[in-house]
Amino acid sequence: MPDHYTAIASDPVKQFSVFIQNRVGRLYDLAALLAKHNVHVMAMTTLDTTDCAIDRLVVDDPDQARELLVQNDFAFTECDVLAVELIDESQLKGVLGALLAAEINIHYVYAFLQRPGGKSALALSLEDSDLAASALNTAGFRVLTQRDISR
Repeated sequence: MPDHYTAIASDPVKQFSVFIQNRVGRLYDLAALLAKHNVHVMAMTTLDTTDCAIDRLVVDDPDQARELLVQNDFAFTECDVLAVELIDESQLKGVLGALLAAEINIHYVYAFLQRPGGKSALALSLEDSDLAASALNTAGFRVLTQRDISR
């Protein structure tokens, strides 16, 4: 495998799915905790359910975030997501087209709030991240590692 794939495999972008009670201020509590410890939320989406919300987060320091979530009794799961860099919104069609051509099922997508260097990015949960990374690279898109989004 080329070095680029080795870098992605050895340093994948981490996503935390944090289960938060549907209570006023609870998401604020999470954001304030991370900010207090200089952990920056780089991407976020919220799924509201009856009893709780699921907040999916990509942060610049996953090790510190993991420790804070455990120490402060936030229930969470962790998984890898594929992150792809975009110059602007016009590239969305190209990203989706590359995944369609490779017949890769998309579970969900959300946008980054910010990235070092000011470029946009998408976080993608996919059926086959390795094949997706290859298809996106072949189509000229840059797939990011955790190091690429850390400050």
